[in-house]
Amino acid sequence: MRGAPAPLWVRVLPGVLVAGVGVATLVSPHRLDIGFVLGAIPPLAGLSYGPVATVLFGGLSVALLTVPAFHLNNPGSADLLTICFVALLSVFVSFVRSRRDAQLDLERTVAEAAQRAVVPPLPARVGPVRCAGLYRAAQRGTLVGGDFFDVRDGPYGVQAVMGDVQGHGLSAVATVASLLGAFREAVLDRPDLESVTARLDRRLVVDSARSPHAELFATAVLLEFAADARAVRILACGHPAPVLLREGKVTEIEIVPWTPLGLGLPDSGPLGGVTVPLLPGDRLFLASDGVWEARDAGGAFYPFVGRLAVLADGDCADLPERVWADVLRHAEEIRDDVTMLVLTPGG
Repeated sequence: MRGAPAPLWVRVLPGVLVAGVGVATLVSPHRLDIGFVLGAIPPLAGLSYGPVATVLFGGLSVALLTVPAFHLNNPGSADLLTICFVALLSVFVSFVRSRRDAQLDLERTVAEAAQRAVVPPLPARVGPVRCAGLYRAAQRGTLVGGDFFDVRDGPYGVQAVMGDVQGHGLSAVATVASLLGAFREAVLDRPDLESVTARLDRRLVVDSARSPHAELFATAVLLEFAADARAVRILACGHPAPVLLREGKVTEIEIVPWTPLGLGLPDSGPLGGVTVPLLPGDRLFLASDGVWEARDAGGAFYPFVGRLAVLADGDCADLPERVWADVLRHAEEIRDDVTMLVLTPGG
């Protein structure tokens, strides 16, 4: 949870300089005029260590400069005062940096707790459906960005959602929290997938109306499993549809995507979903744009369907991690949130 530590070479450099100056002056038969190097030791220590260690390195620098055995004991008063001043200033900087890191630790701990509350870890099973998910936010240092997913078991069966809200990073977390809250409530009292989708759309329309410049919208795909897990109904609102893994083959599910959430679904006509029969051992793989649109150095998209057919063998729980590792090998840089969800009915 702490900020990124200083590189290893920076952490070892103060000790290397202390040892190097000490050894060089002891073994040389002549006086070496290298006392100026000592001025770099306290600042370097302040970059990597706390105030106590910085005081130690500052003391060693002054000792090397003044102890007769090291042949550096004839500095001018200005040189000695300069080293002492730099050492004291380095201790102060180290103290300020340590306080800043402590505050950063606290803020990140609070942020992690809040983000975990918004998107809690996915359970291994929800009703008759086994689940495996992966989330990687595009904004470094955050756990949640603009993507979201959830799987819930309600009075009308198991329902799942995956979506992508407008924006990235922490600015999108409020919209993600609003949508997930609406989904979790709708699963409890809405009898069909269409009405659950309409509830999410209304949530964004209402939230957007509160701010004249919000223009909130989100793409999403929603699934509803039959009670016996022998079929699934799927609705897509501007989001890539799931793919079906069956007996080693990967099939893209053909579905007409509807308008994104937040643009007023009731005004766009009836939602067009599809119902897909399921066989024992079938798996549904949902992936966000961060997977489909990952590009290599030449601009080529990640061949998701083809690679998934190669990577699908093995445990379902590890499949998102295997795909993620493969995406990283393909893409030069990941610029979008990456979300994957594997659902195995009756598994």
